[in-house]
Amino acid sequence: MHKSVLFLDNPEVITKKQEERKKKKDGFGGGGEGLEIEHPKPGWFEIDPFKLFDDSCAVVKSSLAAAGLQASQVTSMGIATQRNTFVTWDRETGEVYHKMITWQDLRASEAVASWNSSYTLKALNKSAKLLHFFTRRNRHKAASVLKFMSKQVTMRLLWVLTNIPNVKRRAFEGNVMFGCIETWLLWKLSGKKLHATDYSCASTTGIFDPYSMEWSPIVCGLVDIPMSMLPEIRDTSGDFGTTEPDLFGAPIPIKSLVADQQGSMFGQCCFYVGDVKCTMGTGTFIDMNTGKIPHASIAGLYPLVGWSIGGKVTYLAEGHSADTGNVMGWANSIGLLDDVTQSSSLAASVPDSGGVCFVPAYSGLQAPVNDDKACTSIFGLKLGTTKAHLVRAMLESMAFRFKILYETFITETKIPLSCICADGGVSTNDFLMQLMADVTNQSIERSADSDMTSRGAAFLAGLASDVWKSQEELKAMRKIDKVFEPADTWSKVRSSFYLWERAVSRSLNWYR
Repeated sequence: MHKSVLFLDNPEVITKKQEERKKKKDGFGGGGEGLEIEHPKPGWFEIDPFKLFDDSCAVVKSSLAAAGLQASQVTSMGIATQRNTFVTWDRETGEVYHKMITWQDLRASEAVASWNSSYTLKALNKSAKLLHFFTRRNRHKAASVLKFMSKQVTMRLLWVLTNIPNVKRRAFEGNVMFGCIETWLLWKLSGKKLHATDYSCASTTGIFDPYSMEWSPIVCGLVDIPMSMLPEIRDTSGDFGTTEPDLFGAPIPIKSLVADQQGSMFGQCCFYVGDVKCTMGTGTFIDMNTGKIPHASIAGLYPLVGWSIGGKVTYLAEGHSADTGNVMGWANSIGLLDDVTQSSSLAASVPDSGGVCFVPAYSGLQAPVNDDKACTSIFGLKLGTTKAHLVRAMLESMAFRFKILYETFITETKIPLSCICADGGVSTNDFLMQLMADVTNQSIERSADSDMTSRGAAFLAGLASDVWKSQEELKAMRKIDKVFEPADTWSKVRSSFYLWERAVSRSLNWYR
């Protein structure tokens, strides 16, 4: 019997394919907008949920046509989505209360700041710290440094309950449904039968407890979110029903839901403790497999569920730098680069940055710096500074951000790291990849496929439908484009790194 797996890609990725092909040579396509983002007010980022669904269905149809398949020939479908972009709708009428609020949206930033400085949260942190002292339990250690973040769902969902008429009342009556992209697509694809998500997607929201593996009654109670609106949580690889027959001509079994970074991790076959994946697109995301134990971090690494298969959970620790592809996108927008594909050769044309330091902080600085008030800045400009010096300084800043994140993983997890698997558009920049290997003294394997999220969704769906029998079978399919071995250049780069650290310290707490 012929078996085929269809993956429904991250909605941002769906509409970026042509742009990525144009930019693939140097790989800074990650900074572009994919699906149309609406900005009804400054700092607001929204997506039309109905257009998202229609576009997703169109991609399924075009994929079937391109493969020469009928829907009845597809064994299973996998869905990988952008994390923490959500919508709410009425359980009885199906009415959508607002457009999808994306992870970039800042409408709840004041609430985030207010809650993080509140006596309530400080009291919770201190109580958890005391409990950790006596019990040494990781969940109390994690709660001792709990902070809300705009990128997580919590405060934006609270904003919806507070500011949109009737939502809070209907929610406490049990008549409102909440869902991120995967939940919304599943609800629509299944003909409004399934209100569900998976553990990987749930674990990124900020309202999930990775230690008890359920929605957190503590967080929901703290901010007054009714738990009745939250979707059922299922295994990442498993049964999510079927699509409505009328959508594609025949029902297609949906066998996986997975968040984008976790999907990329699975696509890279990082199945063992100590395996590390680095995805470089708009931002840089580093994920480490921590096995059966969620990591409790002081420095700002986030404990996530990587995937759950047959009830067996694999945890990840994640750190990220929000601005990577954005840096080159900005350089291109101001005319510093006529073509972003020039960046690698241009940076290599000078022996160093000439004392120029670039601090990439358009979205603040994440772990281990953790300052959302930091500003993007350039230091050390001279009359002799050239375009090449500036571009090299920008690429160095990405490698240095990677270095301090990498060292945070080593220090906190105490887990020996294996070779780093790299993917994403920005990873195709050879100068940057080599510099990252040099400053960490660690080999980096660049995947032959820059979009591993899709591959991960397909692998997870295929495992659930017996297209593949084991993870070892998947590892045999992994292809490497190039391996970057560390060169003994730290003595030459060291002074530039220390100078960059000084520049970072002077960029902190700029926005008061």
